[in-house]
Amino acid sequence: MQTTHYEHPPELAAWQARLAALAAAAVTEQGPDGAHDLNHFERVWRNAQALLAHYPQADALVVLAACYLHDLVNVPKDDPRRSMASRLSAARAGVALAALDFPADKLAAVAHAIEAHSFSAAVPATTLEARIVQEADRLDGLGLVGLARLFYIAGRMGSALAHGGDPLAHDRPLDDKAYALDHIGAKLARLPAMMQTAAGRSLAEARLAALTDFRGAFALEWSGMPHAGA
Repeated sequence: MQTTHYEHPPELAAWQARLAALAAAAVTEQGPDGAHDLNHFERVWRNAQALLAHYPQADALVVLAACYLHDLVNVPKDDPRRSMASRLSAARAGVALAALDFPADKLAAVAHAIEAHSFSAAVPATTLEARIVQEADRLDGLGLVGLARLFYIAGRMGSALAHGGDPLAHDRPLDDKAYALDHIGAKLARLPAMMQTAAGRSLAEARLAALTDFRGAFALEWSGMPHAGA
């Protein structure tokens, strides 16, 4: 995919600082989580800008707000309330944005983009802005940063690195709650086909390729076999 530069509207800078402060306060309140910290929100916004460069008709302020506030309520992956997190975040974001005099006519669009970003909530993204935020967040789960986040989250959940005798799940069902490596096949490999924008799909496919290469090399090393060319 050809890289297109996104021209940042000047008025977004002031809003970005306010939104980052809201996100940082939520992170402090909820406690440390290296997979959902302020760096995550900033990466999601950078991903969104890469997509906005291809879709200039999208409302960049809506996208910006949703990128920074989509995890205001961060529920652990193994918590039974996980599917409610995006709705809770959207409600909290609405209150916080109203207090900042955020444009009232954009609040519903921000709320929808936040609600629809979540994989577990399964809320269809019905606007371009929501699709961009959803894809920007999912892109942060792919590639090498996504790989680091995968193992970080698995460690917090107490998962094993991989199945002892069948790391690639040739003769067993994938179980990413028990084995971190399984998450690549169980969820992440599905993401490129779920992207609704061509730009998002192209970026996702490139990042998934890095995970696929890692998965194969990991399995060889895990099983005591030499790498190709070693």
